[in-house]
Order: sequence, then structure tokens, then C-alpha cells
Amino acid sequence: MRTLLILLRKELRQLRRDPGIMRILFIMPTVQLLILPFAADYEIKNINLAVVDQDHSEYSRKMINKIVSSHYFRLTDYSPTFDKGLDAIEREKSDLVLEIPAQFERDLVKDNEAPLFVAANAINGIKAGLGTAYMQSIIQEYNQDIRSQWMQMPKFNDQPTIEIASSDWYNPHMNYKVFMVPGILVMLVTMIGSTFAASNIVREKEIGTIEQINVSPIKKAEFILGKLIPFWLLALTVLTLGLIIARFVYGIAPLGHYLTIYAFASIYLLAVLGLGLLMSTYAQTQQQSMLVSFFITMIFNLMGGLYTPIESMPVWAQWIARLNPVSYFIEVMRMVMLKGSGLGDIKYHILAVLGFAAVFNGWAILNYKKRSG
Repeated sequence: MRTLLILLRKELRQLRRDPGIMRILFIMPTVQLLILPFAADYEIKNINLAVVDQDHSEYSRKMINKIVSSHYFRLTDYSPTFDKGLDAIEREKSDLVLEIPAQFERDLVKDNEAPLFVAANAINGIKAGLGTAYMQSIIQEYNQDIRSQWMQMPKFNDQPTIEIASSDWYNPHMNYKVFMVPGILVMLVTMIGSTFAASNIVREKEIGTIEQINVSPIKKAEFILGKLIPFWLLALTVLTLGLIIARFVYGIAPLGHYLTIYAFASIYLLAVLGLGLLMSTYAQTQQQSMLVSFFITMIFNLMGGLYTPIESMPVWAQWIARLNPVSYFIEVMRMVMLKGSGLGDIKYHILAVLGFAAVFNGWAILNYKKRSG
């Protein structure tokens, strides 16, 4: 125990003597947490729209006005032909082309239906998909407005209508920052826990002190704990800083208890630090360690459910996500902060992360003993 305390004091002093690392550990997560939630916006606005109105009727003009007044679209091109509209897309002047055929108003009034055609620039697939979905929603709403006006006319019989009332639980205003900030905070804690822990141990290999430690009376378990505990504390400090920013910058306060977050984070960091230790046993240089860590954490973060719902992934990707500890922490953060979940609600997540911690740390210790003789 005394040896472990000496190692911890030595590691903490070494971190304090390196101001560059301390700036990276605290300034980088702060800047990222202040910038990324504003940049990673799921709501797309100012979609450039080209309109090909071949009808020039009252109904077509009202529909165009309704689309533009939604603030999702801005009219950047009004073309006489569809080919001209496509040319606006090729010149990157427009993202979508809406073609209103001739006799649109006549067909709508006479036949009670009229076709429209939308072409989207799908180079940016997300923008094209959301833009088309916004367009369809606005046109459907416009169609309902017209039908409501017609049904009030004497020549139409009253027909039963279905009205839908909806409410959004846990995030009533559908504010994307509310569910992005907890996820981004998980990513930052994961990067610090895995990347820096792995690099710190590999650094001992590069400067040659790892051999001296292996032949010294210091037990290997004490050496490993002395290397990992400081980054465990630093990651919890970064988590605290992130929760403060979430509260006072974004106005996000957990409906659950902070102790629930810290309890799960403490267990989660055991798994992440074990992953960092495992990477350090295979890497011979800090450059190798950084590249491997970047590759693994990038996969973990992209498949953790932050940007894409896990349920929307292919089946094989969902199985990979189940083996991803980041996905469990992101889900727990959202459950505690938005839903007010307690320890009883996340017991399965805790068991899963404990399993990851046992596998990563056990594998790392066995491999470390094997390689260090």
C-alpha cells in the first residue's frame, strides 16, 4: 500500500510538471464541449430550393409561399423548365428542385389529386433525405389546409376526420443539445481514459524505465494501479467539468441523481482504463499507441448511438454495438439526465460494463506478464 501511494505521488507530480498534458486534459474537453453541441445540429435549415412552376396558378403560388415561409427552405432559383432547375443543382446553386406541372390547379380541383416531382442533390445524403422529408411534410400540411377549406363548401358532404395529439416525453421541446451534450461528454471521458492511460504506460517503454520497474521490488499490480488511478481521477474531474458546463451553459441538469452518474462512470472508467492498458501491452511506441487508440475510440464513438440510433443499424452492427462500452454509458447518461433513472434502472448496464472491465483488465494483465517476463 505504501509503495502504491509513492507511485501515485510520483505520477501526479509528473503530470503537474508537464503543463502541456494538463492543458490538453482540461482545455481541450472544455472547448469541444462548448463548440460541438452547436455544430452537431440535427436540424437542417436554409436548404436551397429551385422551383419549376409550369402552372402559375393561385394554388401553386400559395404552396410555394408556404414552403419558403417554413424557414427550412430558401428560394434560390425560379426556373422555367426542369432542365434549368437541374442545371441549378449542377452549379450547386440549389439542393432541391420542385417541379409543379402544368394544369396543377385544374387537376387538383377536378380530379382531387395532382402530381408533384422533387429532385434532390444526394451528394449530401443527410441533407437530401431530410430536405425531401421536410418538403413532403409541408406539402401534406398544405394539402390538408386545402381539403379543410373545401369541406366547408356546401357541395361537399361533411366527412369524419382524425385528429392526432402528441407529446414528446423527457425532451418536450425536442432540443437536440439535450441529448447531444451527454453523449459528447461520454466521448471526451472515453478518449481521456483510454488514450492518455495507454500513452503514459508506453512512455515508460520508450525511455527504458519499464525494465527497471520489472526488476524492482515494486509489484506489477501496484505499478499498473499507480499508472491508471491518476487518469481515473482526471477523467472523473473532466466529467465534473462537463456536468458544470452542461448545467450553466446549456441549462441541462439531470433529473436523476449525480451520484448515479458518478457511480456508473467510476465502473465504466475501469473498463476504459483496462482497454488503454491492453493497448499499451501491444504498442511499443507512443505513436503506435495513439494510432491504435484513435482507431478503436473512433469506432466506439461512431457506433455508440450518439449520431445514429443503434436500432437503425444493420443487425451485424447492432451486435458490435452491444460489445461497445461507449453505447452503454451514452444510454445511461441520457436515462439519468433526461429520464431521472436510478441505479435500479441501469443494473443491466452496470453488469455489462463490469464484464467489459473484467475482460479488458484480465486480458491486459495476462499479456503484460507474458511480455514482461
